[in-house]
Amino acid sequence: MEWDPETYLAEMLDEIPGYVELQETVVAAIDMPPSTILELGTGTGETATRILAAYPDAHWTGVDSSEPMLARARERLPHADLRVQRLEDPLPEGPFDLVVSVLAVHHLDAGAKRDLFHRLATLTDRFILGDVVVPTNPAEAVIEIDGVYDVPSTTAEQEAWLEEAGFDVEVTPVRADLTVFRCRKRR
Repeated sequence: MEWDPETYLAEMLDEIPGYVELQETVVAAIDMPPSTILELGTGTGETATRILAAYPDAHWTGVDSSEPMLARARERLPHADLRVQRLEDPLPEGPFDLVVSVLAVHHLDAGAKRDLFHRLATLTDRFILGDVVVPTNPAEAVIEIDGVYDVPSTTAEQEAWLEEAGFDVEVTPVRADLTVFRCRKRR
């Protein structure tokens, strides 16, 4: 699926009830001023602009599989290192003070999520994930999921994979089907 950078934000606001609250919760989950940040799924730079407003001195590296989305992000983030790549590809070399991802990881199947979390544990001590999850009660799901492009997992599954990768995890539900995971590497 290819998003249109011209309509992306309007579509997110329409399709993801709680989108703004999710973004705000991700920014609020940052518990130290990061110098280096890696973003997984940069899109048009929505998350990056919010975080960089709070931490303007941070060096930003972002990856996304869509060149048109990154072209828009480059306009908004002229000093960022933005790269076209998939989350399944080798990640940029770290270490990074913080890795962040909003509404991208749910496109990976369970095995790819688990693999990604293990790879992230070699790059950073802090990871913040804000994403769509399968709610405990399926009747509470509001966000439309196609099961092909969108393959979210439950909060419990992702928490277990993150812990298995070596992170302590703090879970903050935003809505029944949106969650923020604040992860810190276990010492």
